[in-house]
Amino acid sequence: MEVQQMELAIETNGLTKRYGSLTAVNKLNLKVKRSTIHGFLGPNGAGKTTTIKILVGLLRPDEGSVKVLGHELHGEEAGFFHAFYEHADSRLGIGYMPELPKFPKHLKGAELLDIYGRMYGMTEPQRKAQIQKLIEMVGLKGRENDLIGKYSKGMQQRIGIAQALLNNPDLVILDEPSLGLDPVGMVEVRELVKNIAREGMTVFVSSHLLFEVEQICTDVTIINRGAALVSDSLPNVSGLLSVPALLHVEVAKISKNVVNAVKSLPFVLSVVQTGSTLRLQINTHEDVRVQVSQEITRAGGIIVGMSQEKSNLEDVFIQLISKDQEGKPQ
Repeated sequence: MEVQQMELAIETNGLTKRYGSLTAVNKLNLKVKRSTIHGFLGPNGAGKTTTIKILVGLLRPDEGSVKVLGHELHGEEAGFFHAFYEHADSRLGIGYMPELPKFPKHLKGAELLDIYGRMYGMTEPQRKAQIQKLIEMVGLKGRENDLIGKYSKGMQQRIGIAQALLNNPDLVILDEPSLGLDPVGMVEVRELVKNIAREGMTVFVSSHLLFEVEQICTDVTIINRGAALVSDSLPNVSGLLSVPALLHVEVAKISKNVVNAVKSLPFVLSVVQTGSTLRLQINTHEDVRVQVSQEITRAGGIIVGMSQEKSNLEDVFIQLISKDQEGKPQ
């Protein structure tokens, strides 16, 4: 059990936060494994930002427990914030970029990072070395002495990520890092997040951009109305969709033997032939192209092309949220 707990960067049990009659976070159980990129998804108002503010000590929960980087803080204890100060060293292991970070426009990028470095207690040589490394890492080389007020949205997001990485954290928490960016900026941030993970850090990223999360995350938690609907590895979550997958196979000279051979496969629900193409409805989310190819070849068919339509994270997200909305009163 101890080993399992040590492998978790974040763990919450029964985490609850209320604002008057509104329950923003509702008995949330969250487990984020170390050395993963964990996507935190949910519609607007689902409780993502409130959860993140609790994790970094900006809000106190009403109920439940929070454990970040091995240090446990109980929401019901009066000394919640005091506990964060008691574990100041562990807090230095957390890097945080809030949603739409706002920095003083009159400062230069490098100046901003130097100020944060001083607040972290870094020496001047440490600051210089780390700032130079991060400026290059986030793609701001040559622009570090420009005023932040002249930075594009993408550049402001990148300097925000740089400040979150300044103290070499074990855990990086990013709240909507791609919000408001154009497609080029989204790609840049996506690659940056991947680079952060390669450095050995755990990345916990909140986002509503499902395609972006699908491109970078290893694990995913989907929440609605403050409660987790699912939390698992990305492949397992993507495989939750109840709709069968489709496989399109183009075959030269389709024969009755080929069609019957494909129909005999246990995972094939139906086969529809359109010209030289077979449309297979299958009841598994596993990649079965090898088995299909072998059966067609045995039956004397020659495959020209094959493609599989897989359920994506957006499909799963919509299905889970819709079911949850139907099952709970407003």
